[in-house]
Amino acid sequence: MQPVSSATVPQANDHKPTKPELLAQKNAEAELGGGQKRIDAQHAKGKLTARERIALLVDDGSFEEIGKFVMHRTRDFGLDKEHYLGDGVVTGYGTVDGRLVYVFAQDFTVFGGALSETHAEKVCKLMDLAMQNGAPIIGLNDSGGARIQEGVLSLAGYADIFYRNTKASGVIPQLSAIMGPCAGGAVYSPAITDFIFMVEHTSYMFVTGPNVVKTVTHEEVTAEELGGASTHSTKSGVTHFACANELACIQQLKQLLSYIPQNCEDDPIRLPYESTDENRPALNSLIPGGANQPYDMREVIDELVDTGSFMEVHKNYAENIVVGFARIAGRSIGVVGNQPAVLAGVLDSNASTKAARFVRFCDCFNIPLLVLEDVPGFLPGTDQEWNGIISNGAKLLYAFCEATVPRVTVITRKAYGGAYDVMNSKHIGADLNYAWPSAEIAVMGASGAAEIIFKREIAEAADPQAKLQEKVLDYTEKFANPYRAAHRGYIDEVIMPDQTRQKLIRAFTMLENKVATMPRKKHGNIPL
Repeated sequence: MQPVSSATVPQANDHKPTKPELLAQKNAEAELGGGQKRIDAQHAKGKLTARERIALLVDDGSFEEIGKFVMHRTRDFGLDKEHYLGDGVVTGYGTVDGRLVYVFAQDFTVFGGALSETHAEKVCKLMDLAMQNGAPIIGLNDSGGARIQEGVLSLAGYADIFYRNTKASGVIPQLSAIMGPCAGGAVYSPAITDFIFMVEHTSYMFVTGPNVVKTVTHEEVTAEELGGASTHSTKSGVTHFACANELACIQQLKQLLSYIPQNCEDDPIRLPYESTDENRPALNSLIPGGANQPYDMREVIDELVDTGSFMEVHKNYAENIVVGFARIAGRSIGVVGNQPAVLAGVLDSNASTKAARFVRFCDCFNIPLLVLEDVPGFLPGTDQEWNGIISNGAKLLYAFCEATVPRVTVITRKAYGGAYDVMNSKHIGADLNYAWPSAEIAVMGASGAAEIIFKREIAEAADPQAKLQEKVLDYTEKFANPYRAAHRGYIDEVIMPDQTRQKLIRAFTMLENKVATMPRKKHGNIPL
């Protein structure tokens, strides 16, 4: 398809279309984007077009487009001879499972999806509507970046979008799907949004591309290695979901929407649920006999939540902690659990920031929190200290402290040191705290504690090793159990594992009308 030229004038012998015919022509022209040749090139890369993506996302027949005939206003560098209706982005609203959403999809067939002044205006208008009407906004990103022919106008357009992203944060859910390139300033809008999806092998994000990296640092790196879905889902943590293809990406995006409400004043959808036998005997044998033996916290989660309802977030990043959405008796909840199968479930910088971000999202949107605790402490070492374990660990502490949603903790085994406090303890505002009989709540492990407390006695003993074992057993009997904490009221109830699901159903039902307020202030100052 040839671009529309502002200089095109109908010839005298041309058939002058009627007004309905002209409208039909313009609709067809807009829907063709950059033309069939470029659409074919998009398909050849294994990518869908902007309109095909929207069609997969929203309910059939529900999409209403806004700004379909918008064109750019630039006349420099030959752009006055090249216009496309829509200007490289499709914007509008529709429904997903009957719920209102606002969607913009960048069209790579038009100027490589590059953002212009009018392109940005369309997105900003949509974001304003989403805020005014309290519904999620979803961005399907596929863009080469700023339209360089427009200079500062395109940069201003990005800033206008960033400003709205920030204003909307915590008010409406914002979801970003990276369906192609996303480079330079373009990456900062998705980075502000709540969740990022990427498609393996066809999408990438980076501030500076491989060529610039090679020039500045002399590193040889591909776009996929630098900013592909695998990189950002495992190394940087920038993306929350790495999807096998675009269809899987959109399906996961729709699944995520099912757990979250329309806005900060709404409650998540509660699905119908018929109570059955809630006893889970498999939980009684999940914890290994040895205190240092690993097990998979996901198995605990699967037993506690509604069957098949757990949707893990950030699955391949900071795997020593597990976060995700699930349902208990049809009610949407957020789950945070230490993962003993990775690094013994210890908290480090990445795990702390991963969990803190998730906790804050749930608190923004009225999603109750379930915390499953088996944590030996914070990871020691120069690497962690030099990379800010203090401030990063404090982020998780801060996130729990400020959360006003219903919060329930279950201590399955270890709860040692400062990590006990941080993992939603009673002292930082948890509503209910349960412990299994296998729980060990102490400043540190029995062996380390005995070595410190009884250092002199052990050193002076005829058999230091035997004396150490004696003191370890003594410390374990007195402190490495849940009962001293229960005596103090720090644990509300010690329960058998198989009873846990029933307890949680009743607890979240009891807490569903919880009202809690924070002190009046402009905002807190989380240790970023």
